[in-house]
Amino acid sequence: MEFQLGMISTTAIALAILFAGYFLNDKIALLKNNNIPEPVVGGIAFSVLSAILYLQFGISFAFDMTLKNPLMLVFFTTVGLGASLKLLAKGGPKVLLFLGVASLYLVFQNGIGVFLARATDMNPLFGLLAGSITLSGGHGTGATYAEIFTLSQNVQGTMELAMACATFGLILGGILGGPVTRRLIKNYKLKADIQPSKKNSATVTYDPDDEDRVTPKSMMATMLILTGCIVLGTWIYEFLKTKGIPLPSFICPLLVGIVLTNICQFSKVYTINTECIDLWGTMALSIFLAMALMSLRLWELANLAGPMLLILAAQTAFLACYTYFVTFRLMGKDYNAAIIAGGHCGFGLGATPTAVANMEALTSKYGPSPQAFLVVPMVGAFFIDISNTLIIQLYLALPFVN
Repeated sequence: MEFQLGMISTTAIALAILFAGYFLNDKIALLKNNNIPEPVVGGIAFSVLSAILYLQFGISFAFDMTLKNPLMLVFFTTVGLGASLKLLAKGGPKVLLFLGVASLYLVFQNGIGVFLARATDMNPLFGLLAGSITLSGGHGTGATYAEIFTLSQNVQGTMELAMACATFGLILGGILGGPVTRRLIKNYKLKADIQPSKKNSATVTYDPDDEDRVTPKSMMATMLILTGCIVLGTWIYEFLKTKGIPLPSFICPLLVGIVLTNICQFSKVYTINTECIDLWGTMALSIFLAMALMSLRLWELANLAGPMLLILAAQTAFLACYTYFVTFRLMGKDYNAAIIAGGHCGFGLGATPTAVANMEALTSKYGPSPQAFLVVPMVGAFFIDISNTLIIQLYLALPFVN
């Protein structure tokens, strides 16, 4: 028996799934401590329930996903609107250097995924899903590309696989950072500067006491900017499509957002409200993920479990080696570099909140590192998504992948 649900009912269930995730995260310390996103927690719980209903009683659901694609476009447009070149310049050479280190890692991460997928007779696209798409890109990027692969390549089981890889990555990223940094600190006898310099203390980029600038008017003004970027980006996407240049639909709005936010900052004609941008992005991603997880078919993953666990194990081992031997050395071989390496473990397999959680745990034990708390969140939250998108597109252009 299949239940048909319309757009309003689908949206209501997605919101219920989201708030179920908030409830479970609040009650289960393991979920909260590992920074598992609420829509993922709720979505996985719903998918388990759906699997039981289907396997035991033959009950399934058909959802109306009309809003899913617009929500995806809103999220990636907010990523573009947050990519400020002035912010990048403020971080100085260390931010640029770490962006380069992290971007190089993405190339290796996808290479490992594709190689092992082909070696185990899987579709190479599964290797990308177990590469930077989910492990560095997170659940949002994973859900987006999973849908693209299903629609354009007719590859089945991608959404289930993407959500599983992204979730495992969050957990592994939170586990890996501490041991890597502790070993670096012990082997190199590193110590923190007890008194941070005035220069470092002035690099705080967020003040929780800032006046709240979120109002109905500012939210609607930001919505106008977002929809304008999406409309213009969609026109560019359709034009490139007619010229034989296939791109994911979200890339053009994202690039339009990058151009617009930097034009506004350099010309000072208009100041885009970053708080509203963050809110729109968070809301869009949360509901999008809940919708994406509503139709998971967990029983279809059984035949892929072995090869995917092999790929995830290889990715974890490689990241540990990369952060120990490459990130640490290139970032200066000092205490700050060790903390940055621990943060890189967090978002190399998981997400920026995981990276920050790693660094907070480490600095609470070994001492402060203002430089790490400037460099890692700035790269992880604002710039690595752009680099990741470009590298994914380069891999998709390879004939043995796509």
